[in-house]
Amino acid sequence: MLASIPPPPITSLHLGPLRVTVFGLVVAIAVLVGVSVTRRRYERAGGDPELVDRVLFPAILVGFVGARLAYVATNTGRFQGRWLEVFAVWQGGLALFGGLTFGTLTAIWLVRRFQGDLGAFAGAAAIGVPLAQAIGRPADYFSQELYGTPSTLPWAVQVPERFRPAAYADAATFHPAFFYEALWSLATVGVLLWLERRGVLRRGQLFLGYLVAYGLGRFALELLRTDTSFRLLGLSRNGWVAVALVLGGIAGLIHLHRRAGRDPAQAESPAVLVAPDTCPADHRPGA
Repeated sequence: MLASIPPPPITSLHLGPLRVTVFGLVVAIAVLVGVSVTRRRYERAGGDPELVDRVLFPAILVGFVGARLAYVATNTGRFQGRWLEVFAVWQGGLALFGGLTFGTLTAIWLVRRFQGDLGAFAGAAAIGVPLAQAIGRPADYFSQELYGTPSTLPWAVQVPERFRPAAYADAATFHPAFFYEALWSLATVGVLLWLERRGVLRRGQLFLGYLVAYGLGRFALELLRTDTSFRLLGLSRNGWVAVALVLGGIAGLIHLHRRAGRDPAQAESPAVLVAPDTCPADHRPGA
């Protein structure tokens, strides 16, 4: 066989009587790092770091539920006759778009409820979230998910026959789409930090920039995916969601840019895209 990445040597660890999957362990580390970075950045922006814990942990929990529900809804065939496996999240199977949607909406609601600075919070999360993705996405290597089309490149990953799509049963190595997404997320962190330091994007604008960057990367990766049966005009369901994410992020940035001429104090917060009059006056950006 040509040079390639072998299958994972282990998929779980035994800690006494407990069995911990490597997938779950990597995801947990990613979450902790993402929360820590967001907490530190929010505190540096003048916010209460305790608010981050009160917001993110419930938002992450809701996000995981949303990610699992979205995965199950788009992969019902996998669970036919085995519906109890819907709850076996440690085996893998999370739709990131579902988690991002549910988690973001929950975070926005909680920040407003606790009267936090939504612009500063969004700017902090704009780095914490993609960094968590960069760390957590390779977890799919251990659950043998999210690989792309067949490939003979030296970094192609070997996929055991039982995990291969029927259409590619004879192919042994595939594009490691999960590694590509991790690298894209890491690059996104670098670019956003650079734009922030140059004053191009600040606070809530950064999160909209993250949405655009993630949407672009995910659109490209969806062209490599082989595990999606639904296609419209040659593009998967997630591919269309990625397009919507890019367009929505760009529209949000344009909206904030135009608003800057009329109300500079709110020009850096995505709160104005949701319900600007519900953001407490003394917690608005610039107050």
